[in-house]
Amino acid sequence: MVSPVASAPASNAPVPAPTRSRVGKRLSIVAPCFNEQEVLDLFFDRIEAELAALGVEYEIVCVNDGSRDHTLAVLLAHHQRDPRVKVINLARNFGKETALSAGLDVATGDMVVPIDVDLQDPPELIGQFIDAWEAGADVAYGVRVDRSADSLLKRLTAQGFYKAFNGLSDVDLPYNAGDFRLMDRRVVEVLRQLPERNRFMKGLFAWVGFRQQAIPYARPERAAGTSSWRYWKLWNFALDGITSFSTAPIRVWSYVGLAAGLTAVAFAGAIVLRTLFFGRDVPGYPSLMVVILMSFGLQMLAIGALGEYVARIYQEVKGRPLYVVMDRYGFDS
Repeated sequence: MVSPVASAPASNAPVPAPTRSRVGKRLSIVAPCFNEQEVLDLFFDRIEAELAALGVEYEIVCVNDGSRDHTLAVLLAHHQRDPRVKVINLARNFGKETALSAGLDVATGDMVVPIDVDLQDPPELIGQFIDAWEAGADVAYGVRVDRSADSLLKRLTAQGFYKAFNGLSDVDLPYNAGDFRLMDRRVVEVLRQLPERNRFMKGLFAWVGFRQQAIPYARPERAAGTSSWRYWKLWNFALDGITSFSTAPIRVWSYVGLAAGLTAVAFAGAIVLRTLFFGRDVPGYPSLMVVILMSFGLQMLAIGALGEYVARIYQEVKGRPLYVVMDRYGFDS
């Protein structure tokens, strides 16, 4: 049984004076990979140069999330070259959120940094993350203050999602903050206790609380290859995020039902009064069809919202493992 964990509100207030030192500490980089063969060599060149300059012991945990190209072969070549590159090979594609969780489960560092290998998360920011950690922050997260590399549609939809999420959820999700961050070991241990299978990691990162500090950066273009995130996939991702942290989409139908009932009572009263005063009923076939169709549509929407939550309950109660590991490279056991 998973022991309960308490959450604390995230804070972006100034952190205390330096209380930690990177000396003798270990840094874990966690990088989920799905069909990333074109960008991996560039990624390792950039991140290894940055890590060497930081003067810390490190490991790079790469999670191959069922890639269909030569991603695994490229990862294994880098593992053979440098044993600090470790590889988890999942049995199939489980999705980025699950792959990230798999990486967090095996990361051993005192500090852990999830990062995308497409280099839209600049490795050069890790040094600033560590500075914030040394100053007392438990979480230092990147905030994309410049997203000009993204399309206008993507920027608008992302902004709309953050507003919708924060308006519907009790958890405050920092605007334009992704998975790219540094977390203290104790934050990672709390995240590992969370058992849900429909995982929205951005929300979980915010939910755990601790002392959090934002680090602004400009998001560059993808270094190579193409993103696997399409708008339909992003829509479902947003839906998972909202339903994981809010009951508002299902609660709202109680108010819709109440409003519809009051409207029906008012309309019925108007018909009665009109009949009493004018001695005839109101011809009603067109209006009746409109009311029936509108009521049917609202019922289907309500059932759909209910179904989203029932489906997630169904996924949780089955109790299947979050992921299946096929191979491990670079780990002792």
